Amino acid sequence: MSAAMEILLFLLFLVILAVASAAGLTADSRDSADWKPSDDGRRWRSRAC
Repeated sequence: MSAAMEILLFLLFLVILAVASAAGLTADSRDSADWKPSDDGRRWRSRAC
């Protein structure tokens, strides 16, 4: 497989992901364990007891 073909397949994969996302077929798999709440984009800081 040539390098150009690999690049085309990768771009095709990205286009498929973008179309699936626009169609609402994707989901965010994160849960509350891997992000902290934010306030206007700023993360809350945990305070030590």
